[in-house]
Amino acid sequence: MRLTLRLLANVKPRYLEPFAPTGLTGLTTHPSPRPTLIYLYSNTLQKLTAFPETSAYRQSAEALTRHRLQIVESKKPPGFDAWLERVRKTVGAEPERFARLQRSDGTFTHAAAEQADGSDNVRGEEWDGEGLSASTEGPARTPQEEAQWHKIMEESSETTEKAEADFYNETMKWENEPALEAQQISEIEHEIGAGLIEEVIQVAEAEMKLVDDMYQSKVWEELEEKPSPGQWSYFERGN
Repeated sequence: MRLTLRLLANVKPRYLEPFAPTGLTGLTTHPSPRPTLIYLYSNTLQKLTAFPETSAYRQSAEALTRHRLQIVESKKPPGFDAWLERVRKTVGAEPERFARLQRSDGTFTHAAAEQADGSDNVRGEEWDGEGLSASTEGPARTPQEEAQWHKIMEESSETTEKAEADFYNETMKWENEPALEAQQISEIEHEIGAGLIEEVIQVAEAEMKLVDDMYQSKVWEELEEKPSPGQWSYFERGN
């Protein structure tokens, strides 16, 4: 029902209108869900590599995260290949500046800049000069996490120091990834099966933060106090 409400709330059938109502109170349509989810899932998987391979938490979290990442990556928006080629040329001009965004498979992990005031082109049809930043909707992120998110992304696109000005003739800009069509978003939501894609983003943000908490707690270690015999046993079926 929620998916239907969100689709009916938009007047453009091919694309979902960014920041339009989703049908859920306080939750608006996310402008760039695909790159945002790829960024979140990729970082979660990277954090999980710090856990022992025998950790049950790592095994289960990796399996779920990889599954959802595969679903998201499989849906490529119209114009994606042409966009990726342009981005590769940009990165090729200054590879060290964008090194943190490039993944082992040659693609790039980032959350594109989209603004509610219409200052960015959500369709990705042209290069509008917007710098690289991140934006997600919803209350899942604290002010501290928001500041950390922007710091990471700004470091990837900030202008160089004056001492390097002769080497970098101009500030490099990042072209936003083309937007997914409404049908593609609907397919992702159906395959993941966890509500609207905006809700999936909120969960992904929380899961990425949870990895840090679980690592600090060293969940793979033995309990300091052993459980009593039978404490974790379920009641057996009666004969």
